[in-house]
Amino acid sequence: MTEPMNPTTLFKCLADDTRTKITLLVVSEGELCVCELTAALDLSQPKISRHLALLRSAGLLLDRRQGQWVYYRLNPDLPVWVTSVLKEVVDANQQWLETEAKRLCGMNDRPINQAVCN
Repeated sequence: MTEPMNPTTLFKCLADDTRTKITLLVVSEGELCVCELTAALDLSQPKISRHLALLRSAGLLLDRRQGQWVYYRLNPDLPVWVTSVLKEVVDANQQWLETEAKRLCGMNDRPINQAVCN
């Protein structure tokens, strides 16, 4: 990220329903791979990847490769206000993400290093 995140950049990233849900699921879970996001959002891999590329290029998410999986996490270098806003939104909107969280928990062959579903 070349410039610090500003409100306009953040809200442009979150102006799309899919990107908002991707971001909030990543905040909620800590880290997710593309296959988990396709299962949770019930969308195609190319569509998810396009949204992830935008979130990554804006500096909101970072990725790492582990074997065949590419994992996405919130950029740890984001300003504190950004992470605070995102965590607050997740905490206040669990019901809005309920369908996606259930799909994620019901996913077969989920990568091993993920949190246990409640």
